[in-house]
Formats: sequence, structure tokens, C-alpha cells
Amino acid sequence: MDRLLITEVAPRDGLQNQKVQVSTPDKLDFIARLAAAGLTRIEAASFVSPKAVPQMADAEDVIAGCRALDGVAVSALTMNRRGFERALACRTPQVATVVAATELMNVRNIGMTRAEAIAAAEDVIAAARTAGMGVRAYVAVAFECPFEGKVAPAEVIRLAEHFADLGAHEVVIADTIGAAAPGQVTSLLADLLQSLPAERVGVHFHDTRGLGAANAYAAIAAGIRRLDSSAGGIGGCPFAPGAAGNLATEDLVLLAEGSGLVTGVDLALLSEAIAFAGRALKAELGGRSMAWLKRQQAAEAEGGRKAG
Repeated sequence: MDRLLITEVAPRDGLQNQKVQVSTPDKLDFIARLAAAGLTRIEAASFVSPKAVPQMADAEDVIAGCRALDGVAVSALTMNRRGFERALACRTPQVATVVAATELMNVRNIGMTRAEAIAAAEDVIAAARTAGMGVRAYVAVAFECPFEGKVAPAEVIRLAEHFADLGAHEVVIADTIGAAAPGQVTSLLADLLQSLPAERVGVHFHDTRGLGAANAYAAIAAGIRRLDSSAGGIGGCPFAPGAAGNLATEDLVLLAEGSGLVTGVDLALLSEAIAFAGRALKAELGGRSMAWLKRQQAAEAEGGRKAG
């Protein structure tokens, strides 16, 4: 059957903006629960400045703790050569890097010009290839930038093709602030897939405007089978006030399996992982489907008790 490959980004993209500092043991427990639920591609940490992103200060310990996971492709975000060297030193299996499609987003987000960010990503990709590591390259704000407005699709495609040509095994089109609509997703991917095969393209959506799942469906309909999501919808973007967070993994799983795709994810175990993260963050987590999932699971539990 047709399979959807989900990259779970809650431990990295989800936790990096949280005000509550999550302990390393709790992060590893959360990641282990996600793996037990059937998520086999997990972005676990980012090797960035601990001053800039305190939640990721324990990246080395998190990656080391993930070595015990069998059958899970663990990756970490690296923004430059310094971050990559840290990832390499602790034997991170795969890395990811990111460049925003616009000048101002790069300046505001990582303190680099667009040209400098591209050069840094090129360096990471080259180093990863030399080390025999897989690398995913994100093109951020691929549809709209909070500082420059609408982004030209041709520029996004040019960046994606450039990173693929350099050897990134997957390029990820990221709707960083959750501004895309399904028609835009369909159009951009139709153009991109003229030059890149679908198996080298991923997508990353946020649910700021309530269109995360609709955009995911548009990508699936276009032939994409590699999607990012975050358990419980954990996350957001510091440049989008009121952003609702990442596309929730539970929503994506329901959408995919209802559309005839296989995910390999156990929703009951995923719900337990989300509940654990909620306790760690002292927050109520869950995507748009969570209320329904809780009712379904409660009904199944009650039915089991009566049958027993």
C-alpha cells in the first residue's frame, strides 16, 4: 500500500519556542514514546546557540540518548558549520539545515543575509556528504514572509533545486508562518515536481490559519509522500503572533489513513505521548482531532470494560 513518511518535529521545532524548560530525561521519554507509537523519522534537537535557543542547550545529550532507539532515523537541525561539527562529534545520523527564501527573514531569524545563509547551508550539505550523512534542506517562508509579504514561487523553486543539486537527499518546502492555502501548495508543487522527483521533496506546514490539514491534503494529492508534523500541534513561530503551531501529527495520521495511505502510527500510543508532553509543558496539547480522539478512546475503553 501507498505509505506516507512522517518526520516528527515536536522534539525540535515544537519544543524550541516553549517557555517551560523541558528536562533532558523528559525529552528522551517523549521521543521514546513517539518512536513506540510508530514514528520512525524524528527530528530530535538542534545544534544552535544555547543563548539564542535555551531549550536546545542539551542537544548532545538528547542525540546520545536516542542511540538506544531501534529503527528510528534521528536527525538534528544545524544552521552552520559550527553546529554541524557538534552534530558530527556526537554521531548524529542525519542533519537538516534551513534557508529562508527572503532577505529579511534570514536577517531577523538567524542574523545572516540571505547570501550568507545560503553559503552556510552549502557548507553544511557539503560537510554532511563528506561524512556520509543524510541531509534535509528546508526552504523557509516558502509562501509568505512576515516582513516581505508574498514570496515568488520561482525563487523557492530555484533554492530547492540548488540544494538538491548540491546533494541534499530531501528538500522541504516550509510554510513557516502558516500563510499558505491549498491552491498555492498545488501550484508550487506542480512546478517544483517538473524538475525534482517527489521522493526528494517534503513539506512542512503550520496551522496558523486553520489550513494545515488542507494544505497537507493538497501536497498528498500532488504526489508528495514526505510530510513534517508535530505531535499535539506543539510549536509555533515567534514571527507570527497567535500562530497555532505546527500541523498536528494526529491530524495528519487521520487524514492520511482516511485517504488510503499507510502511516504505521498507533493513535492510542501517540495520544499517550502527547499527554506526557502536555504534563511536561504544563499545557493542554492536541490538534483539531484531539477532542474526537479522546472520545473515541474513552468509548473503546468503556466497551472493553463491559466486554470484560
